[in-house]
Amino acid sequence: MKEPGNKRPPLAVALRYDGQHAPRVTAKGRDRLAEEILALAREHNVPLQENAELAGLLAKLDLGEEIPEMLYLAVAQVIAFAYYLSGKAPAVPDATVVE
Repeated sequence: MKEPGNKRPPLAVALRYDGQHAPRVTAKGRDRLAEEILALAREHNVPLQENAELAGLLAKLDLGEEIPEMLYLAVAQVIAFAYYLSGKAPAVPDATVVE
């Protein structure tokens, strides 16, 4: 159990998604570096989402590494959240609906 005042150090992980390949880890850090990553994201209006478990898994990846397939769904939800907050929608290929 956590004791009051013993807050875990902040962790931040930044991802880049180009719409063509799996997202890549572009920055990660704890403590002061995490605060700098978050400040830079805020400065550039990059949407932020808190998810300690996902951040912990992503932080194990090397910089520039694509996320593994097992994290696709979780990261897709983060990307969808970011698009929603930004008022953007990803390009959707033409589709045919069949009854």
